Amino acid sequence: MKIALAQLNYHIGNFESNTEKIIKAITDAKSQGADLVVFAELAICGYPPRDFLEFSEFTELCDNAVKKVAEACKGIACILGAPTRNPNIKGKDLFNSAYFIENSEVRTIVNKALLPTYDVFDEYRYFEPNRSFECIEFQGVKIALTICEDLWNINDNPLYISSPMDELIKEEPELMINIAASPFSYNHDDNRYKVLSDNSEKYQLPLMYVNQVGSQTEIIFDGGSFVFNEKGEMLDHLKFFQEDLKVYEFEAGTIRGLEPGDYKPMEDVEQIYKGLVLGIRDYFSKSGFSKAVLGLSGGIDSAVVCALAAEALGAENVMAVLMPSQYSTDHSVKDALDLAENLGCKHEIIAIKEAADAFDRMLEPVFKGLPFNVAEENIQARSRAVIVMAFSNKFGYILLNTSNKSECAVGYGTLYGDMAGAISVLGDVYKTQVYQLANYINRDREIIPVNSIVKPPSAELRPGQKDSDSLPDYDTLDALLYQYIELRKSSREIIEQGFDEEVVRKVLKMVNIAEFKRYQTPPILRVSPKAFGMGRRMPIVGKYLS
Repeated sequence: MKIALAQLNYHIGNFESNTEKIIKAITDAKSQGADLVVFAELAICGYPPRDFLEFSEFTELCDNAVKKVAEACKGIACILGAPTRNPNIKGKDLFNSAYFIENSEVRTIVNKALLPTYDVFDEYRYFEPNRSFECIEFQGVKIALTICEDLWNINDNPLYISSPMDELIKEEPELMINIAASPFSYNHDDNRYKVLSDNSEKYQLPLMYVNQVGSQTEIIFDGGSFVFNEKGEMLDHLKFFQEDLKVYEFEAGTIRGLEPGDYKPMEDVEQIYKGLVLGIRDYFSKSGFSKAVLGLSGGIDSAVVCALAAEALGAENVMAVLMPSQYSTDHSVKDALDLAENLGCKHEIIAIKEAADAFDRMLEPVFKGLPFNVAEENIQARSRAVIVMAFSNKFGYILLNTSNKSECAVGYGTLYGDMAGAISVLGDVYKTQVYQLANYINRDREIIPVNSIVKPPSAELRPGQKDSDSLPDYDTLDALLYQYIELRKSSREIIEQGFDEEVVRKVLKMVNIAEFKRYQTPPILRVSPKAFGMGRRMPIVGKYLS
């Protein structure tokens, strides 16, 4: 039996596109002699469909798309993820399901049992968990078919009280197939590899695993579908961050023609780079946009975002707007111009002094000679936001936000100013990681000017301003933030690690009182295991640690 794994980039709710992709993959797999082609979790509608699932019409469109795919399955079988209705009035109205279709007929529907409701996942909001387990059979082979999380209850701290494979193994299957929508983070591929390998080894069965690829607003899927033998050894994997389709031969309980190999994951910085490029590209293409605008300051954050956007969209589709203030240094303007020239992107220079001065004059009767402070600093940042949004409205550009995770964490940014944008590119990338990205971008030639990388970071909103005036050095700040945000360590635990108590309490207070800002920022491309946004839900008015 020949089995094809189809790793595709789906678009939530775009049934025409998704169905077309799936049918083309069926045709391609059939031309390569495949007997069965396997697609990802909720492939028919895209993942995560969220509250689209609350509309009966959406489910009807899923059903119609499944029927079209079934018609294309002539002389070939497929496994396809889609929502199905729960016939029992008790419980949730839908199941997260896998269709098994053979010769244009739906032979079996397998429902997902373990429904993740943590981090970015909220499946129990929509789906009823499966409670009965049975293998599917194809060409005389019993297959234990599971859906994503169904294989993840295999660690030292299981989230669920039972595991579907513990039930399915009783039927003595010869092969495991798992269809998934497993989001990307820079350390998740290692975890995913171990979970899949441990399943193969535990149940002593070969495993074929299909993930999807592509970005759905802030959630990125990296692909990397895997094939393991019955010893938990990796035999092959599909491409990362790209669509892919491969055919494998399964015979007599074994995947033929492949030898075990070592898994060599990409470096974190390369994964983050590829993930962000994919995230930008898909956000634009799936939203029907093609051109981006951003404010280019000469600093490292906007330089990295500009380079990523040029790679994702083409330099000709990126407009960099230089908006110097009276406090901007000449070298900042030069660094920004050098970057625009290195990339070949469009650029304009629009000084903001005139606008900021006008606001100052308008407010002078109210401020009545009060000293310069954050109010005047923020007027400058908001003046810049007005300009780049004018470009967006006039020319159809979509604004990219350039704030990094360190700034976003402690509220070091101006609401309705530099925190504006349609999508936040670096909001899940700490400042220290931004430097790594800059060096990665410059790995073959200097694209980002070295001066943008080595100079002390500054918002340049007052004379001689440096980030270090308001924040600990970024090495310390990011290490502390990682302990609190990603690892969820308490202030006491962080202090016990050797961090200065005063700094810890100050930083954690800054993080918590800035929650109101993060509620109003654009969606953030998720590249870490704990991103701001839907993956980290905190009360705005909570007193704890603030």
